[in-house]
Amino acid sequence: MACVLLPWLLVYLGLHVVQRGIIFIDIAMAQMASLGICLAVLIGLEPEDWRTLVIALVVTLLGAALFSLTGKRASTVPAEAIIGITYVVAAAASILLLSRSAHGNEEIRNMLVGDITVVRADEVWRCFAVFGAVGVIHFLLRKTFMLVSFNRDQAWKEGLRVRWWDFLFYALFGLCVTIFVRVAGVLLVFSYLIVPAVCAITMARRTGARLLIGWIISLLGGIAGLYLSFYGDFPSGAAIVCTFGLLLILISVGAVFRRVPNE
Repeated sequence: MACVLLPWLLVYLGLHVVQRGIIFIDIAMAQMASLGICLAVLIGLEPEDWRTLVIALVVTLLGAALFSLTGKRASTVPAEAIIGITYVVAAAASILLLSRSAHGNEEIRNMLVGDITVVRADEVWRCFAVFGAVGVIHFLLRKTFMLVSFNRDQAWKEGLRVRWWDFLFYALFGLCVTIFVRVAGVLLVFSYLIVPAVCAITMARRTGARLLIGWIISLLGGIAGLYLSFYGDFPSGAAIVCTFGLLLILISVGAVFRRVPNE
């Protein structure tokens, strides 16, 4: 049920991320959330504790503020450089924090690949409720979010406060990532955000069609990955990620052959 109910909003957010050209911001935000969880674990809180979620969300919002402030219209330092540095520092800080924990190695593994097969039903529904609320906000503000993500120069020309809209986007994005990281781990968050979006962009041009295709890809990848995990006795997170990778390869090869006759 987690693979069916939760990825729909991640696919939509992934389309925004790919269009903005900041592909690795999702894994950086996920690592920021992971850093917050590591900090909570170090001070004696359980990963499932609501206080852990609050700490992780605060750390993620700091990342959202950083990315919105550095996302200038013209800058000598590329946004991807800031994102990459943030990811590396957050990952290193997580390792430093968990090195002081008795179960540090196991916690690092859980943060990285997670185990979606042990998620509880109440966690799935709470996560779905938050995703639903974020989805409503995006629907109400969809025109502005679309303009800022898909036609950024026009947003500047119209006098929009792009940095504030960036912060709102990243804050909502960070909220979703923070919750999903606790369920599935950093790698699975990145896969659900990026792979279906890239597949959809490869297969369609209209935004509506891309969203539908992305949802189908996320459903196929999640369910097929779970079956692979069950029958092959593999870790669930890694199995789903590899399944997404295989789907992307197949779709990319199909796209190449589809373009050959036109050439």
